[in-house]
Amino acid sequence: MAEVSFEKALEKLEKIVSELEAGNITLEDALSRYEEGIRLSRICQEKLGQAEKKIEVLSKTAKGELTRKPFEAEEE
Repeated sequence: MAEVSFEKALEKLEKIVSELEAGNITLEDALSRYEEGIRLSRICQEKLGQAEKKIEVLSKTAKGELTRKPFEAEEE
């Protein structure tokens, strides 16, 4: 299976959520879409995690020099 981009996975996930919220599908179809949604959600989370690791925050030292440090996500 080809790797899905974050944008495509999110787009598909949003469509699935809309279909499930509309409630116009059979139980079997709903379960199938739910499973697909979980898979897409995991893909999105993984890709966000990878992107977060790549982010570096530039900050200035007391001397005004730019330094790099790893991105630290805020705790919820």
